[in-house]
Amino acid sequence: MFTKIKETVFDGINNFKLTFRALQSRNYRLFFSGQFISLIGMWMQQIAVSWLVYRMTNSLFLLGLVSFISQFPTFVISPFAGVWSDRINKHRILIWTQCLSMIQALTMAALVLTNMITVWQIIGLSLLIGCINAFDVPARQSFIIDMIEDRKDLGNAIALNSAMFNGTRFLGPFVAGILIAAVGEGICFLINGLSFLAVIRALLVMQIVYIKKETKKNSMLEELKEGFFYVFRDPKMKSILLLMALTSITGVPFIVLMPAFAKDILQGGPQTLGFLMSSLGAGALLGAFYLASRINVKGLRKNIPRAVFVFGLGLIGMSLSRFLWIALLLIFLTGFGIMIQVASSNTWLQTNVDDDKRGRMVSFFAVSFLGMAPFGSLLAGSVAGNLGVPLTLFTGGICCILGALYFRYRNYPPRASL
Repeated sequence: MFTKIKETVFDGINNFKLTFRALQSRNYRLFFSGQFISLIGMWMQQIAVSWLVYRMTNSLFLLGLVSFISQFPTFVISPFAGVWSDRINKHRILIWTQCLSMIQALTMAALVLTNMITVWQIIGLSLLIGCINAFDVPARQSFIIDMIEDRKDLGNAIALNSAMFNGTRFLGPFVAGILIAAVGEGICFLINGLSFLAVIRALLVMQIVYIKKETKKNSMLEELKEGFFYVFRDPKMKSILLLMALTSITGVPFIVLMPAFAKDILQGGPQTLGFLMSSLGAGALLGAFYLASRINVKGLRKNIPRAVFVFGLGLIGMSLSRFLWIALLLIFLTGFGIMIQVASSNTWLQTNVDDDKRGRMVSFFAVSFLGMAPFGSLLAGSVAGNLGVPLTLFTGGICCILGALYFRYRNYPPRASL
C-alpha cells in the first residue's frame, strides 16, 4: 500500500516537472511571471473596450470596426516586423513595445476616468495598440527560443506561453466584469497600464547572451520575399497557415460578438460577458496544459484539423443556445478547440523552421492568425447587424468544419482500396 502511494506521488512530481520543464530556464521564468501579471491587465482592457463601445453606441458594426482597427496593422506591418526581428535585437524591441503599450493603456484610463472619451478616440488608440502589437508579436514569439537553455524545451515553452495567455484570459475577464459593473471601465485601463511594469522589469533583469548577427546586405523587401517563398513552398507549412487564416476570418471573430450575445441573446450584463470570456479562457487553458504535457511534437499536426472541427461544433452549439449554463459549456469547448489549433500550429512551425527565418515565419503566422481576424471582425459585425448574432455564429462554425475536413483530406488522404 505504502509503495503504491509512493509511486503515485513520484509519478505526480515527474509529470509536474515534465509539464513545467521550460521554467527551469531563468530568463523564461522571469518572462513567464512578468507576462502573467501583464496579460491579466490586457484581458481586462480588451473586455472593457468592447463593453465601453457597445454601451456608448449599441452598434454591432462599430464593435466590429474597433476590433478591425486594433488588429489590421498586424496584417500590414507584421511581415516587415518579422524581417526586422531577424535582423536586430528582439529583447530591445520587446522593451520598447511594452513601454509604448503601457502609455496607450494609461492614456485610455485618463480619458475614461475624466469622462472625456469618445468613440473616435477609442478608434485612434486601438489603431495605436494595433501598430505596437504588430512589432511585438513576431519579436515575442521568436524570442522564446532565446530565453530557454535547452532547445528541446521549445515546444513546452510555447505551450506554457499559451497556457499563461489563456489562464489570464480566465482571470482577466472575470475581474473586469465585476469591476465594470461596480466602478466602470476606467479602472480596468488603469490596472492594465500599471501591470506592464511587471513584464518591463522582467525584461530588464534578464541575462541574455547576444549572438552577433551577420550584416544583412539584402533589402528588407528581398528578405521578405525570401521568407515568403521559404514558407509557402513547403506544403505542410502552407496548409497550416491557410487553415489558420480561414479560422481567423470565419470563426475567431465570434469573440467580437460576445458583448451583443451576452446582452441581447442571454439578456445579461457585463458580469455575463465576464463569465463567458472566463469560460472561454478555461477551455483554452485546459488545451494548453494538454499540449504542455506532451513529450515531443510527434503527431502534433494531426491534432490541428480535429481541433478546428471541435471549435466549429462549439460555435454551432452556441448559435442555438439561449441559456447561460449551456453557453458556458459550449464556449468552453470552443476555447479548447481554438487553443489546440493555435498552439499546435505555432509549436509545429517553430520546431520545423530554420533559425535565421524564425522571425519571418512567426510574422506570417501572426498575419494568418491575428492579421486575418480584423477582416473577420468587420465582416462578422456587418453580417450580425443584418442577420443577427446566432446565424453569424452558425455560419462561422460550418466554415470551420468544412475547412478542417478539407485540411484532413489534403494532408491525410484516405488510402485507395485494393
